[in-house]
Amino acid sequence: MRDLLIIAICFAGVIASLKRPWIGIMLWTWLSIMNPHRYAYGMAHSAPLAAAAAGAVVIGLLMTKERESPFKGAPVTFFTMFVVWITLSWLAGLDVSGDYPQWKKVMKIDVMILLALMLLHSKKHIMALVWVCVGSLALLGIKGGIFTLTTGGGGRVWGPPGSFIEDNNEFALALVMTIPLLRFLQMQLTKSWQRHAMTATMLLCATAALGSQSRGALLAISAMALTLWWRGKRKLGMAIALGFVGVSLISFMPDTWSDRMATIETYQEDRSAMGRISAWWTAWRIAQHYPFGVGFNAFRAELFAAYSPYPDFVHAAHSIYFQVLGHHGYVGLLIFLAIWISTWRSCNWLRSQKNIDPRVKWTADLGAMCQVSLIGYAVGGAFLSLAYFDLPYNIMVMIVLTRVWVTQQKWKVEPAVSAGSWLIPGLAPPVKNA
Repeated sequence: MRDLLIIAICFAGVIASLKRPWIGIMLWTWLSIMNPHRYAYGMAHSAPLAAAAAGAVVIGLLMTKERESPFKGAPVTFFTMFVVWITLSWLAGLDVSGDYPQWKKVMKIDVMILLALMLLHSKKHIMALVWVCVGSLALLGIKGGIFTLTTGGGGRVWGPPGSFIEDNNEFALALVMTIPLLRFLQMQLTKSWQRHAMTATMLLCATAALGSQSRGALLAISAMALTLWWRGKRKLGMAIALGFVGVSLISFMPDTWSDRMATIETYQEDRSAMGRISAWWTAWRIAQHYPFGVGFNAFRAELFAAYSPYPDFVHAAHSIYFQVLGHHGYVGLLIFLAIWISTWRSCNWLRSQKNIDPRVKWTADLGAMCQVSLIGYAVGGAFLSLAYFDLPYNIMVMIVLTRVWVTQQKWKVEPAVSAGSWLIPGLAPPVKNA
């Protein structure tokens, strides 16, 4: 039954994408982030559903007139430079054929990001992308949160099989990054039951993230909470609320959770933490000896033997910064950082435009919450290998498209209520009685 449902959704989405290729972008994003087919056990499990969605998008792109240049801002320029550089790094790397599967996996995501920038342009498209990204992870967060509550925090929460976020740590960070986007959607809703549902979803996602027993996720959610408090108008009330929620969730966790979090301070005694330090030092030394990096696998025994002070600790970087540094060198890291710095600046610009028109307020809300999400990525990502994960790049797409929407004053030409608005909560403004 599960297989039939997934295949039916994908079939309908592929057919619709031929005429409206932006729908194919949503379908591909759902498949890529959530990996729903991996939760099936029949023909859907291994069916090339994402490839079908991507193919439909390309065909629809060739047929539609509603396509634009993807180069809509500085973040996209840096993103394109990054795509070119990591390709050169792969070709100049130590194992071109061995790294090909990972390069191919990353390129699929990056090409679809560029296609999204070509095909999405309206508020409906932007809001739909937010809902798809958030919904894909929030559904898993609800499931994980309930699991954590029913097991007393005794079992770890894991991500979709075969995805970038299959590991409990990476999945936890993805959920943490989703929480500010849930808050953005909540701010656009007008019905009280919808807003309460969003609050419950945010709490369950936070519970699932803590239930993963990820130290990186704990640091990320702490950094985000501090940012929200700092920006809040009622700091005392917010401090009490955040403190109450935090203490309540942490007090629910078992002793094993507390013991694991305590290793943040005693990293010298933790083999995993020492493995990270070994990998970070190795990545630093690799970048000094290989200007282009070594490709998509910098963490080999021979490289650790040559460059690490702890050669027995052969370990993945577990840091977006050292992951990129080891893979693609200093140039790759600088371009990678430029993507997020320029995206952050665009968020600031959106926040500065909040008073130009009431119809633009949602863009300021999105810019503010995307910044909070990026703070989670920057802090949690310092301890996790998620440099190529879809969600941050989708956030970049949201911000770039929204800035273009404001710059071109599209609220003056787009209909207040467009076809299909009822399918996207928070898109259509509330109807006032005469």
